[in-house]
Amino acid sequence: MPSANLPFIPERIVVHLGTPQSNAENVSVTFPDYIKNVASSEIFPTWPEAALRANIYVQITFALNRVYTEWYRSRGYNFDITNSTQYDQAFVYGRDIFNNISRIVDEIFNNYIVRRGSVEPLFTMFCNGTTVTCDGLSQWGTVTLANRGYTPYEILQYYYGNDIDIVYNAPISPNIPSYPGTAFGFGSSGNEVRTIQVELNRIGNNYPAIPKIVPANGLYGESTVEAVKTFQGVFGLPQTGIINKSTWYQIKYIFTAVKGLSELNGEGLTREEIENTFQTELKRGNYGQNVRSLAYYLNTIAYFNPEIPTVNSGGVFNEAMEEQVKAFERFYGLNPDGIVDFRTWQLISKIYTDILNNLPEGYEGATAALYPGYNLTPGMRNDDVREMQIYLRTIGQNIAAVPTVDVTGYFGAETENAVIAFQRLYGLVPSGIVGSPTWDALAKEYNYIRFGTERTG
Repeated sequence: MPSANLPFIPERIVVHLGTPQSNAENVSVTFPDYIKNVASSEIFPTWPEAALRANIYVQITFALNRVYTEWYRSRGYNFDITNSTQYDQAFVYGRDIFNNISRIVDEIFNNYIVRRGSVEPLFTMFCNGTTVTCDGLSQWGTVTLANRGYTPYEILQYYYGNDIDIVYNAPISPNIPSYPGTAFGFGSSGNEVRTIQVELNRIGNNYPAIPKIVPANGLYGESTVEAVKTFQGVFGLPQTGIINKSTWYQIKYIFTAVKGLSELNGEGLTREEIENTFQTELKRGNYGQNVRSLAYYLNTIAYFNPEIPTVNSGGVFNEAMEEQVKAFERFYGLNPDGIVDFRTWQLISKIYTDILNNLPEGYEGATAALYPGYNLTPGMRNDDVREMQIYLRTIGQNIAAVPTVDVTGYFGAETENAVIAFQRLYGLVPSGIVGSPTWDALAKEYNYIRFGTERTG
């Protein structure tokens, strides 16, 4: 249940005072102070204001591109940018700042340049235009254009093309690395999973050995495991099929490279590619399928852990459920804020899976089994699908609205249609995918038909 992928202005930026490989100091400064320093080091305060503004837009956008693509962090460095003009832009720690540059930066530090149709800050290549020339902006050339009456935007168009836009008033946020903080794999779901699927699919265009993940729906199934394993093999990582920190950042590194996100004329990143399809976090006041899924996991954990209360929330994240989440967080060493972010959700999933894997054989007896801990989707073939088909078949034999299925262990079209019919009948999202809310409803109805147990929750 992850984080947004739209660019933001970092509250602080970490600058390496040397070339990337050098054993130099890292300093953390606020983003506006960083840009004021760069501008005071790169350009002259006596230049026309239009030239100053154009250059400062470029310096802001260049730095944001480094932050957004995690250019250095994806390569294993612990900083965002260097002060080496060979790689980045000038920064002289502790230098004096010119007053007019400080004023301009305060006005525009949260604005940046994009290529129309793309969301990432443009890689705004630039050079001084005298001793060094390049395909991007000429710093001294901006003075000439400003003296001819060009506006800052017209200067930028002159160097980067007419298809650029300025994003104004971007949000300011702590600069938190994109890795969600905990490894995840088969059975996980969320925006982080969808991000990895989208990125692997694009990488696969350049590395055809990596199989496509269709659909890229944020559900970590068998096709995602296979794609991750293949990627890990191609790039010399242990083939675990699990996204840990090293795999996450290797994917980021290769994705940025094949998309050209840190190149002036790169492919660009569309809004659809970074779209969040899952709630980024669950908290009090939320409701729906994600809350039902959370409730199922927590109540199962609560059954085996008396420190966590059992709650019947009815699919609403109410006060009682908030207290349940806080109890879980306290017991397992998280900040007890009652909010379920991706990291909390992953720990809940892990604890649930640990319980599932340590149950004694035949624990449930004749009653329905616990949810297997991952989404059952069309095309799967295994014993969990067979178990689910037993419940569906029993329900279908007693409720005419649910088609009867054969128990084969294969999740084909017949099973998918029966699942959708069941979901519609029981007020669930008719997706044809069996997640924990659907499994829970199937199990309760099966137990009621077979044993007369009460339907609860």
